[in-house]
Amino acid sequence: MLRKVRIVLAAVMFIGITWLFVDFTGTAHHLTSWMPKVQFLEAVLALNIIVVAVLVVLTLIFGRMYCSVICPLGVMQDIFGWLGKKAKKNRYSFSKELKWLRYSALVLFIIALVAGVGIVFQLLAPYSTYGIIATNLLQPVYIAGNNVLASIAENADSYLFYHEDLWLRSLPSLIIAAVMLIILFVLAWRNGRTYCNTFCPIGTILSFLARFSFLKVSFDKDKCRSCSLCSKNCKSACIDFKNHTVDYTRCVVCGNCIDSCKFGALKYGHTKGTVLAVSSHDTEEPSPNSRRSFLIGSALVSTAVLAQEKKKVDGGLAAIADRVIPERQTPLTPPGSLSAQHMAQHCTGCQLCITECPNQVLRPSTDLLTMMQPTMSYERGYCRPECTRCSEVCPAGAIKPITPIEKSSIQIGHAVWIKQNCVAVNDDVPCGNCARHCPTGAIEMIPLDPDDGDSPMVPAVNEHVCIGCGACENLCPGKNGQTAIMVEGHEVHKEI
Repeated sequence: MLRKVRIVLAAVMFIGITWLFVDFTGTAHHLTSWMPKVQFLEAVLALNIIVVAVLVVLTLIFGRMYCSVICPLGVMQDIFGWLGKKAKKNRYSFSKELKWLRYSALVLFIIALVAGVGIVFQLLAPYSTYGIIATNLLQPVYIAGNNVLASIAENADSYLFYHEDLWLRSLPSLIIAAVMLIILFVLAWRNGRTYCNTFCPIGTILSFLARFSFLKVSFDKDKCRSCSLCSKNCKSACIDFKNHTVDYTRCVVCGNCIDSCKFGALKYGHTKGTVLAVSSHDTEEPSPNSRRSFLIGSALVSTAVLAQEKKKVDGGLAAIADRVIPERQTPLTPPGSLSAQHMAQHCTGCQLCITECPNQVLRPSTDLLTMMQPTMSYERGYCRPECTRCSEVCPAGAIKPITPIEKSSIQIGHAVWIKQNCVAVNDDVPCGNCARHCPTGAIEMIPLDPDDGDSPMVPAVNEHVCIGCGACENLCPGKNGQTAIMVEGHEVHKEI
């Protein structure tokens, strides 16, 4: 029963989160957007005390069920492990805990989090890793399948499906996602939960709590026949059947051992007394050093948190050619992110905001320190003032929730005119796209030479009114694909 309940709950969470990442219609946003916000690291970074407290209490009662039910990367590993088990039954075996590797990964994770080195802690954080895989690998497959169905429906005069653009947001991000998927698949296929119990910092933090959990898997030595089926089916490699011990710091309460035991020698419940099996190399109660390690780890995490293309035509005028991405001195971060520093220290790089952006403005950064965190560019669309989707879905507090009214007064950057790219100057073509489409009226067309009555009209930007939405940049026909007006980002956002 334990295993069946775990599978049902895990399936609901995994399907819901995956649907949220791959869905481009916005339907999943209304139903499952709460699921990323109950992920442990994201709740800590967002200072969501209620969620963190609930997860801590659940771990103290049930053990590390978070890893096998709530965490999508953990569930994905279970799927890979199940495939490996189908190929060869009873494939696992007990192995001792690699403490030095677990704690080294945790320390590296915390240092990277404090220092804002996103590429490091994003690849160690489980939810972020799954988000990167889902965004770069699963969503393109989902969209391609949708487009096939849309073509079939179109031939049948049906509008049940519609075509969606399929485009490459970031090649480095795609490569990283593919490499991570291969590594996780191989590890889970061969050895089950190797990643969770060796490298995952969230698993290590929860392991400090799991050893004190009220409910545990325990042996009835009188019934045990030492058949080893429990160890051979334990994907966490935490059951030593010879000594009738369980390493509770690695047990994710999947129920596989109980289900595989033919003699009823294993049970999940409260074990009376203080003599509880932990592992074959640590069978006593947790030492003061263990408690000290947990307190230090918690303090460090808290410190880290606090320190931390379709062709377009405008009204029948000049066609807007495929855009060359302009080089910005300061990258643009989404409204609600407050500043580049705040984004770097709080964003886990899960890329949910990127998949949810309906205007195709967000894409993964290629900068080394902020790799895979969202950055803005306006080749495919612009940041519409009425859209606040990214701030609604961000689970880590990197993009604070804002209303459309608040967004219309947040200046993330300002537009800059580039004379040599302007068709009004170089091709003597009346344009004015930028001024016509500016939602804040920050752009005014003025004569290039006030003393010449035949002088071409060119844009003048009022930087005090411009919010950096990119409508001007996106709709500028430019010259040879080079935009004549671009948005330069601000390190710290302003209110206007």
